[in-house]
Amino acid sequence: MRAAVVTTFGGPEAVEIVDVAVPEPGAGQVRIKVAASAVNPVDLAVRAGLFGGAGRTLGLGWDVAGTVDAVGVAAAWQVGDEVVALAAGVADPLGAHAEYVVVATDAVAKAPATVDAVHAGTLPLNALTAVQALDLLELEPGGALLVTGAAGAVGGFAVQLAAHRGIAVTGQARAADEELVRSLGATDFTADGVAPGSVDAVLDAAMLGEPALEWVRDGGVFVSAQPGRQPAPVRGVRTTAVAVSADGARLAELVRLVDEGVLSLRVAETFGLEEAMKAHARLAEGGVRGRLVLVP
Repeated sequence: MRAAVVTTFGGPEAVEIVDVAVPEPGAGQVRIKVAASAVNPVDLAVRAGLFGGAGRTLGLGWDVAGTVDAVGVAAAWQVGDEVVALAAGVADPLGAHAEYVVVATDAVAKAPATVDAVHAGTLPLNALTAVQALDLLELEPGGALLVTGAAGAVGGFAVQLAAHRGIAVTGQARAADEELVRSLGATDFTADGVAPGSVDAVLDAAMLGEPALEWVRDGGVFVSAQPGRQPAPVRGVRTTAVAVSADGARLAELVRLVDEGVLSLRVAETFGLEEAMKAHARLAEGGVRGRLVLVP
């Protein structure tokens, strides 16, 4: 099969399409024939060497939408099932940017019934990151949350999920994105910031760090969307970060919200697997609203 990998770090030109053996599922695993897989900033970070792994072959791609192709012992899925999954990892030799991927059976959920595979392939990584970040905030209905980067993938899902929970959301993004952010469920919008101490919590999807921490009230909560990127706590504010993990049961809940119309899936452009380098270059340019999706 073909797979997108990096063997040396660098820019988009470091992405290689190689021929490798089709992986076999072990006990408690399934193999998925990949129909679509989004390209995310984490893929650019792996390619650039931000997670290490020099001298090794590193696979790319975390999002999976496709069809179960083979199952190992004790796998809870059947060949032919249409599914989505998160193939998490920054140091594995193969990722989801391939024609086939093997994942743990408990990382898998039934695919949404209301969208195609290309759109479904944008869900797992960013929606799981958003919902797991919201869980860390522990906000009750009526709480005041500010989401930075609210027009982006993680931020957009966070706005929709928080609004669905009855949380009052202020979205922070570029002024040109105000209509989009409000359409996702934000009750307020800012292109700059809010008064110091005026919200109960911040979910920092834009990695603003300390400036956004100032907006949280004393004793509030600050969650970064990237591990290790949270500022030090001040004024009794609890600061932490989400480290996304595969969770098929939680992913199934997100799929249900897609089918109910609560979560919208945004695709900006599709590319063939052989065009992975081009997709990396486009994402690196910035300004993409919606995901870039590889279609093997």
